[in-house]
Amino acid sequence: MPIILLSLVGVGGIVIVTQFLTSAIDYYCNVDEIGVRSGCEKSTRLRVQGTVEQGSLQKTGGKTSFVMTFNDKSINVVYAGDPGGVFQECISVVAHGRMIDETFESNRIEVKHSNEYVEKNAERFESSGSAACSQAQG
Repeated sequence: MPIILLSLVGVGGIVIVTQFLTSAIDYYCNVDEIGVRSGCEKSTRLRVQGTVEQGSLQKTGGKTSFVMTFNDKSINVVYAGDPGGVFQECISVVAHGRMIDETFESNRIEVKHSNEYVEKNAERFESSGSAACSQAQG
């Protein structure tokens, strides 16, 4: 009897941990994959990569909003707060959050690429849309 009870408790624990870990995962997607690629459904938490579109950055009422682009697809992003640091237009970022209607509501923003990364990964940088900002500035 104790072995059966321990087995049931063990299986129950595994199920609970699996459910918790599954719900804690943020799927990594590019802007152009939202709603298209498996794991990038609009109803799930996501980590979305894209480039902050030039001229789109606005900071009002304690919120930061901008348009993020990847492979000619764009989404509106709203972040509660100031991302700080080196966050600016024309850089690649990863936003953590979820789609609410047609806006990606982010609770965390990470700057994706340093200049060193860009030099080593020029092809990926160009495909992200950052190159268009660079050309527009130069």
